[in-house]
Amino acid sequence: MEAFIVKLQQSASCLHVQLLRFLKPRIVLQTPTPTMSAVPRPVCALILGLCLASLSAGLRIPPHDQVARVARFVAHQCDWASMATISSHRPVAGQPFSNVFSVSDGPPGSSSGVPFMYLTRMEISVQDLQVNPQASLSMSLAQTDYCRQEGFDPQSPLCAHIILSGSVLQVNGTEAQFAKKALFSRHPEMIDWPTDHNWFFAKFNITQVWVLDYFGGVKTVTPEEYFQAPPYRKHL
Repeated sequence: MEAFIVKLQQSASCLHVQLLRFLKPRIVLQTPTPTMSAVPRPVCALILGLCLASLSAGLRIPPHDQVARVARFVAHQCDWASMATISSHRPVAGQPFSNVFSVSDGPPGSSSGVPFMYLTRMEISVQDLQVNPQASLSMSLAQTDYCRQEGFDPQSPLCAHIILSGSVLQVNGTEAQFAKKALFSRHPEMIDWPTDHNWFFAKFNITQVWVLDYFGGVKTVTPEEYFQAPPYRKHL
């Protein structure tokens, strides 16, 4: 019920903004604030419809029983991830060490399923990977508007999140070209990062996928199931 009220409030706000835009050419100084009666009824109906459509056009997560699709969907929606490595630095050597990294599995609307990263060996977690390339990568829809709009806490299983197990590998050739397009299209600031840091493109080589998107515990997906799943197939 609360989520429905929030959507109504957003719709009202959207309608108010659109009315101001419509009336702006007609408003002069010392004119009262525009009201619904100042606008033709068909125009009001059209603007309201557009506002409601914009609200319903938000994220549409796949059904929770289509686990592999959910995983692909989350991976493509997320722009960053928490990556846990095994630390090689004292005084926490041998212990888990989590860090934030920008990721992309492709330009918006072009999901490959492979999380790519732009790394430098100067970075502390990358130094861990040089000793042990095994890592885990966590991504959550909590970083999008979806969970907030639905009223889901980030720790709730309804706020879909995934954990990928695998290793981090440097990529070259055509794979590096795709990684560059994938990352720079979603993280344009990277283009201007210092060249003397010797940046390189890498991918997360997935060996297992863990999905939390509903009640009943964690679900697992094999890499084969994950990569075969279409993240954007239409559903009812």
